[in-house]
Amino acid sequence: MAVLRTILTILFILVSIALLIVVLMQEGKSAGLGAISGAAETYWGKAKGKSMEGMLMKFTQGLAIAFMVLAAILNISKF
Repeated sequence: MAVLRTILTILFILVSIALLIVVLMQEGKSAGLGAISGAAETYWGKAKGKSMEGMLMKFTQGLAIAFMVLAAILNISKF
């Protein structure tokens, strides 16, 4: 059981670092506010997954889910 906990802890650390990097790679929500003229790409256009922003968003969501699941598993295994 100690080996499984060690593997899960290492995986948790790797997911945490990856999540941090992916979040820092994303643009801020206020980055497009300078182009109020209407020529800027809309949120829904970016979120379709075909652009870099969409892929980063999906990857962030997956890593966040993995982070939460691993945190719950590691917390439950303490008891």
